[in-house]
This record gives sequence, C-alpha cells and structure tokens, in this order.
Amino acid sequence: MRAPPSAALLVAVAAFLAAPSPAAAQVRGVELRTPRAFGYFQGDLVQVQAEIRTDPGFTLQRSSLPKPGPVAYWLDLRDVRAEESRAGDGSAVIRLHLTYQDFYVALDARTLEVPGFPVTVESAGSNGSTTAVAQVPAWKIGVSPLREVQPERRDDPAEYLRPDGRAPRLDPQPALASAGICLGLAVLALLLLAYDRAWWIFGRRRGRPFALALKALRRARRRSEGEALYRDALLALHRGLDETDGRRVLADDLPDFLARHPVFRPQESGLASFFAASRLAFFGRDTAGASQRLPLPEIEGLLRRLGAVERSA
Repeated sequence: MRAPPSAALLVAVAAFLAAPSPAAAQVRGVELRTPRAFGYFQGDLVQVQAEIRTDPGFTLQRSSLPKPGPVAYWLDLRDVRAEESRAGDGSAVIRLHLTYQDFYVALDARTLEVPGFPVTVESAGSNGSTTAVAQVPAWKIGVSPLREVQPERRDDPAEYLRPDGRAPRLDPQPALASAGICLGLAVLALLLLAYDRAWWIFGRRRGRPFALALKALRRARRRSEGEALYRDALLALHRGLDETDGRRVLADDLPDFLARHPVFRPQESGLASFFAASRLAFFGRDTAGASQRLPLPEIEGLLRRLGAVERSA
C-alpha cells in the first residue's frame, strides 16, 4: 500500500530534522573548568578554562576570540590565551584560558552570571574553507562582601580593623654565610688571576721579566713618543731578556739563550729581527730605519708572546 503524498513528506522532513547538521558534527562539545565557583571578592581575578572539541582538521579563528576589556559593568576580561592540540581519538582540542576581574561591590553573598560568547573554527580543504561556531556558554560565580552590612556597633572605629598578620622572622645568618663564602671565593679567584697576570704585589716577583717589560713599555707611552718611545721599547725588551737569562744578552748570544731557555725557541725569528733592529737603532744611529724594519706594534706583540710563554712555563 502506498503512503499518501502528505505522509511521505512528513517522513522526509522528520529524517531531515533528525540528521545532524554539519555544524553540529563539526563542534563536538564545549566544557568549562574553574578553580572554584564561589568566594570571590571585589577586585579578585577569576580564572576559567573553556575546552572546545571539534572534528579533525579544524582550527581556531583567533580573530573571533573576545577582546580584553569590559564585559559587564561589574566585570572585565583581562587576558585571553588559546592552545590547540589533538586528542587520542583524532579530534581537535582548543583550550581557552580566560582571566576575568570582578568589580562587583557585594553587600551580601550572591550569584552572578558571566556572559558566554561564540568563537569560530574553520577547516581549509581543496574545495574551500568550512567554518562552524562554537558557543561558550554562560556560567555563574558566587561573590561575597568584603565586610558586614551592619557590623556590631563599636565606640572606637579602629576596632573594626583586623590586626596586622604576624610574618615569620627570617634568620639572616644562612644568607650572610653564603655571601661570605662567595665573597671569599671571588677574592681568591682575583688573587689567582693577579698572580697569573703579575698584577699589583705580584708584578715584581721572579720569573716574570717580560711582563715587567710590557708594563715599562706602557708607562713609556705616557711620557714619550716617536723615536724616543721606540728606543724605550727596545730597551724594555733588552731588560726582559737580560732578567730572564741573568746576564747581558747580545745578538750573538741568542743561540745560547734559546738553548738555556728552550720554551722561547718558537719566538726565535722575532728575537732575531729585534736584535737586528736594535743594532741598527743604537749602533747605526738609524732609529727611523729600525722602526721600518721592526715597527713598534711588532715589538709590543713580541713582548706579549714572550710574556704568555713565561706564564705558561
């Protein structure tokens, strides 16, 4: 028996209404979580997390998030943060971390409703983009007054105030001991560095004549210049060689010097150039020619290298 046309139409409409809509299939659910739902006072920050689950492939349209600012005359939205992840069943999970601030001046304990808001999710495919709206529902918080509406009458207004809380007394000795230990270690490290670099009282100890020669050259820079400074640099290096060997070292003595102090052998070519320039400056009276053959920066560099060798030795 054929059903009448009107009955067939009703069945088709019912089947259409019973079938899930695309948007309903895309947004699977919205869940709210709060640390507590009551006990908020004027000025408190209210934290809430909204978890939105959608079909795989959907992401949040961040432009659809609520903007920080006033929500109601007693409520401000301070901050909105969003995180996106994937659940074990493949569905997309969007977590919204919302921070509100309560400004309601409560005269008694009561419940207030925080308005909900919609957010948009989208899925981009080869045939275009599909969007759906997830509605974050409204929820309620319990607010409490800061003081009694009609407190017990007292003659002295100061008696309405609660006494100051007693803070625990902190012992400064552990911090002072730690600071003293750190200071002692720092001083010890500074003394070791000064000993290694021949600073201060360690500058004149035996075994660092090239370090002293470099200091003498730096002092000469402050009082002389030109050819006089060049001759002072040559003399400083001569004094360093003499102090190191314990005798006068001339150009012809260089092989014997290197034999007695083999750690300086890698600087043999530099020392040979130095003796040649020194002979030209002091015996040939040609300081300008000597400075061209071995410029002042190279003398200072040779002193630095010799000082590094004597430190390592």
